[in-house]
Parts: sequence; structure tokens; C-alpha cells
Amino acid sequence: MKLRSTMLFLGTLLMLSCGGKQETKKEPIAEEKTQPNIIFIFADDWGYADLGIHGSTFCKTPNLDKMAAEGIDFQNFSVVNPVCSPSRVAVMTGQYPARHSVHGHFASVESHINRNMPDWLNPQAPLLPKMLKEAGYSTAHFGKWHLSNTHVEDAPSPLEYGYDEYGAFNLPSNLHQMHADSTLYKTIDFVKRNKDKPFFVNAWIHATHTPHYPKDEFMQQFAHLGEQQQVYAAVVAEYDARIGELFSTLKTLGIDENTLVVFSSDNGPEITGKNKITEDNSTGPGLGTYYSVGETGELKGRKRSLFAGGVRIPFLVRWPSNAPAGVVDKTTELATVDLLPTFLELAGASYPENYQADGVSIASAIRGESFNRQKPIYWDWRFSSDRPDFWPSAAVQEGNWKLLTNDKFGRAELYNIAADWAEQKDLSVENPEKTKELTEKLRVFQETLPIAPPENCFSKERNSLITGK
Repeated sequence: MKLRSTMLFLGTLLMLSCGGKQETKKEPIAEEKTQPNIIFIFADDWGYADLGIHGSTFCKTPNLDKMAAEGIDFQNFSVVNPVCSPSRVAVMTGQYPARHSVHGHFASVESHINRNMPDWLNPQAPLLPKMLKEAGYSTAHFGKWHLSNTHVEDAPSPLEYGYDEYGAFNLPSNLHQMHADSTLYKTIDFVKRNKDKPFFVNAWIHATHTPHYPKDEFMQQFAHLGEQQQVYAAVVAEYDARIGELFSTLKTLGIDENTLVVFSSDNGPEITGKNKITEDNSTGPGLGTYYSVGETGELKGRKRSLFAGGVRIPFLVRWPSNAPAGVVDKTTELATVDLLPTFLELAGASYPENYQADGVSIASAIRGESFNRQKPIYWDWRFSSDRPDFWPSAAVQEGNWKLLTNDKFGRAELYNIAADWAEQKDLSVENPEKTKELTEKLRVFQETLPIAPPENCFSKERNSLITGK
């Protein structure tokens, strides 16, 4: 009895020493979901093997190699068109560019009429920056634009596509153009100004498209190379260095862990030409296609080809604490139409009403989790030629199979990507049923494409040519 009284007395003293209140168990507070910052670096004509980690024989890319070592190197990623403007439309809309009648690069009004194209991408189309802006993101576009005719005065501004600010080249002639070299500097400035809120930046760099503008310090770094390779390697090295500066900025600002950075290219490397000097109406005179010696490694084809060398390009993803480090993924099928669904999922955003994505979210693949693609990847290319690796005008890839066709030439070739990653051995004769199956899927896809471009994307100049007024 005395022991019990003593225990009660000590218990009372303990409660008094704690303020006389008994501690109650608290429910754990749910961790607030943070929207990641997103930076998409889109190079121009940068070949699959123009990276050190992809076996470049003369280019040095230490910062991009480090990016891959700290993230994922997806090696089975494809753009859905082998030239710039339609490739970029796929990024902006998450849909195949032919759905918007964008079949080739934006050029002159006359060429658009001949190619049955609009004069610009419809700003009323479903657009990634608009969707992310509605989800609370600050949005910006820096670098190459080329989503409109560069010669007309009445094409829409990038601001009409959902960007809060922009600095660009390849713009319509009535808009302010920045120097091509400024892309990553402007990106870094934007990041500094928006570090305290979620942001999305399209940083579409000029390299390695012509004209080439190699800097002296990088030319000296590659003085041991021949003239062509020296110029090309210098251009690559400069942009690699600037990408390194971007990563340093993210770390200094303390936002590195919550920033997803993606590096890719709009198509494979340019065909090496004879022009030593060229002039681009958006960037001025510079070194020409004689110095366009980008590499595809073992991949067949280059820019303007639907074979792997023209459409399979680098795709590096870095997102500390979210994407695993040092992963090389050669099997997962990914495409540019997947970026919009992926970025929206990561941002916690939803699709607009009645929107149909051609791509799928690859968020699970970015996190290093299992991913099983449920949709084929399609290509529609209307400017093929009879050159050996440039004849396909359409293609479809599903699972490990890729079919390339050209009805005009009466040709079709089938490849097993898993066994023949470089697309060297045609298996169409050995697999007639698979060839027939994919041919039918390609036919059905092509029947869904519009016959004519939207008339609200015609310039005043074009309407004058049509009406004669």
C-alpha cells in the first residue's frame, strides 16, 4: 500500500514538472508536394554521338557527361520528325506535328503554300507553356523559336503561346531578336529571378546548326584537330561549358534538388556540305555546312532521314533525389510527344478539356521505376528523297519493331530494335505478318491527319496571294 502511494506521488510530481498536462499523440503532418522546376535544353542538329559518353571521336562534353552520370542517359529516345520546326511542335503540343499541318521547317509564305503548311503554329492549339502557367509556373522561352514564318509581320509573339517572357531568334521580323549566343545566359538570369517559385524554361540553343560561331578559346582547345572537326568541337565545347554554368547556378541558389533538367536535340546531325560560309536570316553570316561534321556513331541516316541517325538523339535527364544517378537505359521507348504529358504529371497539372495527347507520361521512367509504353510512335515525313538512307516517308515503332515505308517508291523495311539497334538488317521478308500489321496501323494513323492547315494561321501576305487582293 505504501509502495502504491509513493508511486502515485511521484507520478503527480512528474505531471506538474511537465506543466500538469498529459502529452497527446499527434497525427503526422502530410509532406507538402513541391512542384519541380523544369528546364528543357533543346539543341539543334546535335547528333547522337556528339557526346563524349556516346563515343564521339573528337568532341569533348564533360558537363553533359557529368549530367548523365548524375542522372539517366535514355538511349532509345526519338524525335517524331527529322527537321526542326515540326520536331519543336511535338514538344509544344504533345501531339504529332502533322496534326497541326506542320510538315517541315517554317520558311516563306510561298513555300508554305507549296507544302500545305500554315504560316505559324496555331497559338490556340493545346500548348505546354499555357498548361504549366495555369498550374502556377513562371514560364519563359529563350533561344531558337522557328515556330512561325520568319518573314512576315503579323505572326504571333511567343507571349501568345503562354510564356511570361522570351528572348529568341528565328522570330517573325516584327519582333525583337536576341543573339543566338545569349540563350543560356538569359536562362540563368531567369532562374535567379524566379528561384522562389516553380518555373519552366525552354532553352533552345543554337548549336550545332549553321552558321557556326566558334570562339577563340575553344578553337585553341582543339588546335590539334583538322579544320572541320576543330570548328565543330569548339562549338560543342562552348555550349557544354555554359550548361555547366547553369548547373553551378542551380546549386548556388539551393534549388538543384528540386530542378528537373532535360537535354536533347531536335534531330540528327546536318549533312556535311561544301559551303564554308553561310548566312542565316536570323543569326547572320558564319561558318557553313562544310563544318557540320556531327556524328551518329553506328546509326544509319542523318538529319532529314527517318532512320535512327536522323531521329534518335541524346536524351539526358537529371533530377537529384528523384531520378536515379548513373543509369544507362537503352531499351525504354520514348519520344518528344511524351514531354508534355510528363511535365504536366510532375507539375500536378491536368489536361485541358477535350485534349488528346499522342504521347504518354514517362514520369515513372524518369524516377527509375518500371515503364511499359502502351502507344506506338509514328512519323510522317513528306520530303523524302531517293538517296540511300533518306527514302522513308513514314514510319511506326511499336515494342521492339520499327517499320519504315514509302508508297511512292514501293518500299518497306522492318527492323527489330532490340536485336538491331542501329537498324542495319531488314526483316520485312522474314516477318510478313508483322510488316502487314504495322503497315495497317500506319495507314489508320495517316487517315486521322488533317487535309489542310487552319486558315487562322495564314498571314496577311498569304491571304493576299490567295485572293489576289
